[in-house]
Amino acid sequence: MSEPGKITASHLSRTAVIYVRQSTLVQVERNTESTARQYDLVSRARQLGWPQDAIRVVDGDLGVSGSVTGQRDGFEGVVAEVALGQVGIILALEVSRLARDNAAWYRLLDLAGVCDTLVADADGVYHPALFNDRLVLGMKGIMSEAELHVLRARLEGGIKNKAARGELRRGLPVGLVWGEADGEICFHPDEAVTGVLAAVFEQFAVSGSVRATWLWLRGQGLRWPLQKVAYTRRGSGIPEITWVEPTYHAVHTTLTHPAYAGAYVPMPARMSTAGPARNATLTPAAALARDQWEVLIPDHHPGFTDWDTYQANQARIGTNIRPQARQPGTGAVREGCALLQGLATCGTCGRKLAIFYAGPAKCVPNYYCHGSAELVDGRGARHMSVGGQAIDAAVADAFLAALAPAALDACLQAARQLEDGHDAALAQHRRQVEQARYHAARAERRYRAVDPDNRLVARGLETEWEHALRELADAEAELTRRETTRPRTLSPDERAAILALGDDLGAVWDAPTTTDKDRKQLLRTLLDEVNITLHRDDADPHASLVLRWKGGAISELTVPLRRRQPAIRTDEDTIDLIRRLAVHYPDAVIAGILNRQGRRTARGLSYTASRVQSLRYHWRISCHQPSGQPAEGELLNVTAAARQLNIAPSTLLRWLNDGFVVGEQITPGAPWRIRLTGQLRGMLTDTAPDGWVPLGYASQALGVSRQTVLQKVKRGELRAVLTRTGRRKGLRIEIPAPQDGLF
Repeated sequence: MSEPGKITASHLSRTAVIYVRQSTLVQVERNTESTARQYDLVSRARQLGWPQDAIRVVDGDLGVSGSVTGQRDGFEGVVAEVALGQVGIILALEVSRLARDNAAWYRLLDLAGVCDTLVADADGVYHPALFNDRLVLGMKGIMSEAELHVLRARLEGGIKNKAARGELRRGLPVGLVWGEADGEICFHPDEAVTGVLAAVFEQFAVSGSVRATWLWLRGQGLRWPLQKVAYTRRGSGIPEITWVEPTYHAVHTTLTHPAYAGAYVPMPARMSTAGPARNATLTPAAALARDQWEVLIPDHHPGFTDWDTYQANQARIGTNIRPQARQPGTGAVREGCALLQGLATCGTCGRKLAIFYAGPAKCVPNYYCHGSAELVDGRGARHMSVGGQAIDAAVADAFLAALAPAALDACLQAARQLEDGHDAALAQHRRQVEQARYHAARAERRYRAVDPDNRLVARGLETEWEHALRELADAEAELTRRETTRPRTLSPDERAAILALGDDLGAVWDAPTTTDKDRKQLLRTLLDEVNITLHRDDADPHASLVLRWKGGAISELTVPLRRRQPAIRTDEDTIDLIRRLAVHYPDAVIAGILNRQGRRTARGLSYTASRVQSLRYHWRISCHQPSGQPAEGELLNVTAAARQLNIAPSTLLRWLNDGFVVGEQITPGAPWRIRLTGQLRGMLTDTAPDGWVPLGYASQALGVSRQTVLQKVKRGELRAVLTRTGRRKGLRIEIPAPQDGLF
């Protein structure tokens, strides 16, 4: 079928899409003729019958490779429009412009065949629904992908072959530059750059920590070199250096980059195949395992350290992270006073022991195992928890005893390291002054070379010169200050005094100037692990320590432990009594009742309101909640009852002792409680009835004793009232009228 026969009115009623793509931005910039030919496909679409307003150019994928999927928004949009039946024909210069991946190519062909969409290139117009056209398009897609595969294989093979010889030029870190010869790598010619890098490796050998090295750089006020151009692929160009504040990331990258150890690792990254292509990531070579490096040539060029030292540094950095349970490693030294931080392990399960600090000032170290807790009496308890002061002291004594033969050498080495550290920082400051002086001289030459009448340029150069002079003045002032504060070289007498300190390492160990961090760092120079096993249930409680020294030596220590303190527990009857009293009385009243009964706390102390409150909180006993207006029949204390009855508390107590008023006591020593009833309120009156007499008159009139009269009143044989006010206040009794008898 000819091209005009394949194009129908249905195709012409839809959009003609011109797909334009170049694989890289370099091709977009340089291969302008190919791009122009792709844009000229608009005229071919008009020749095939599409009007100008129905032709649309899709060029959103310029600079994107056709072999990737999920990253070409223009192509994905065309596929979506084809699926919606909006495209009549797709025109491209060749099929490789549409896709170099068969998965994307055949997906487009399937949708185009179903939705009746034509595909056209420089060779003709094709209908994917026709067998012959589909066969031709399929062959073109396969050839396009095969062509790309062959080209890539040739390029990658050449790159790997050149890398295997150590001649492939890739990016170099700051401080290293490419030389003139093939594969030649040299130090940066700027001594300030190489000086600060060398100081980093020297300081790490002393501190053993990336963070400590970074803090040393900041403390010394040293600047960090940064390349404006990462690397040059051709020639031996020297990148320009700018000086910035040192960062932890820069120091860590320097200490972990194999190029600084003289090794050649040219392959910069590896593509991750997991996940969709849009989310694919590049893994730097330094982040890959050493066995995954495709090319590794040790001793390829001069380095700031040797390869063996580099490997030891990587192992040391790896152990500075917080170790996981049952995993080797001690972690970086921290500021706490627990000397065995990162070294102590549990003798029961082998886990690393965690640390917490107790005491009023949180300065007493304690070691515990953070494994699974055991249930003891319904509560979680650690199977390993011990105070650390005695254990730390025993390990420190063993360490000092082992270090005594090498004490003199250690003192001399410490003195040398102190002087070397100051000398390295001072030398770098001198280089910075020299560099600032050069920049100031260059700015001056540029200012003097300009025409004085050209004030626009002269003012800018003058400002630059003034800025360089200020930087020079600051650098010289800093150098002068550091030369003034630099520790002077030890005299023979001072060196002899230091050697004398080596005979008594205990004094140096306990000196106020020796920090806990220094002590822990010293312990790690000889100790690999301290295994602790507790024996608390023995007749003589103790902790068994197994010290594993570097080199494989093992020594054992026994540290006595304090006996377990007896359990302290308040009597159950006291707790029950507090539970009953708390319903009616506040804590202060309860404490008085307990003290009157002679009760004492579990530690033999008298009770107070706060101690009663602590017991209530521990045993979850609710506190007393006083009510408002008392209800009928409610039990009240003497004061509250007297207030309700409008009498004096002393009068109520007297009536209570006489038996006219009924009271209750929860326990001996507790306050009396009186129940306000209607009967009790009816006994009280302000005036006595006529003819009612006091107790004495009633005793004479009846001819019985006072106690007998009171008993008759209590039994209800005689009627009586209690008068609250007036001179006749008190008990008034009704004398019954005499009854007529037979005689």
